[in-house]
Amino acid sequence: MTTPAETTPGGRFSIVALQKRDHERLEELLDELASAPDATARSRTLGQIARLVFPHAFAEESLLWPVVRRTVPFGEALTSGVEQEHQEVNELWRRLETLHHPDDLDEDHQALLARLAEVLREDVRDEEDRILPRLEETLSPAQLRMIGVGWEVLRRTAPSRPHPVVSRRPPGNVLAAVPLTVLDRSRDVLDEVSLRSSRLAGVCRGASARLGEVAARVERIGVLREGETVETRRTPGTGRIRFVGGAPDKTPPGPV
Repeated sequence: MTTPAETTPGGRFSIVALQKRDHERLEELLDELASAPDATARSRTLGQIARLVFPHAFAEESLLWPVVRRTVPFGEALTSGVEQEHQEVNELWRRLETLHHPDDLDEDHQALLARLAEVLREDVRDEEDRILPRLEETLSPAQLRMIGVGWEVLRRTAPSRPHPVVSRRPPGNVLAAVPLTVLDRSRDVLDEVSLRSSRLAGVCRGASARLGEVAARVERIGVLREGETVETRRTPGTGRIRFVGGAPDKTPPGPV
């Protein structure tokens, strides 16, 4: 019996098949997040979502979207819309990190999680409905497979945390990859240990927070914002999302 990935042009290593694999996993994790029974389960699921979403998006922005802009009709407009969604996810997540994780979520926390899930699902729909079909029409199976392999390598070695100040486009995001990947993945290990060991939780959380401060300083290196577009540019120390009455107030991006 053949699987959908095997019938995709380029096979299971096609960029289209790999993208859809991650999208399916994301939907599973969003369902788990919505039904998380307590703060610990919610934190663990959020960590899994971060480790899926941010490397996935980084590999798109560094490798896939430049290909789309070069080869697909209206590629600039298509990728610009998705980059704005990625930027909002980064800003929502950074805001989420400033809040505590109480057993009973307050209004701000609930609004953030709801909007985060909404934007992530919008991003998946835009990619699967608007970009991936056009990519299949434009590129050969061999090209789709070659891009897929490169994308997967990048995804496995990419930053795994939100970095809203860093450019969504090369060269800034590519230059940011090595230092932010080391910092992010070190924090991932520390955070996982803190969830597993109450004895080490305080030490690990403190070390993770300090590494987060280092990452925030790295983000502010000017060259890491090179290539940014006006639609996703964010000045260090400022935010694009305002919270009014516990809900995010954000002017939506223009139509793609």
